[in-house]
Amino acid sequence: MQIGMMGLGRMGANMVRRLMRDGHECVVYDINPASVAALVTDGASGAASMEEFIGKLAKPRCVW
Repeated sequence: MQIGMMGLGRMGANMVRRLMRDGHECVVYDINPASVAALVTDGASGAASMEEFIGKLAKPRCVW
């Protein structure tokens, strides 16, 4: 399942890591580029803008 996560603070980033560990594909966005970069290193697909974030998600979209 593909899931989009906005907000990559302590809770959001840990949720993404758990979801990826369980085999889910995650697209991530945050206003802090370093937070996005850290999760891209872990295997997530990062987005630099809200438009890019929504564009990377397949329909139907699931965003947290």
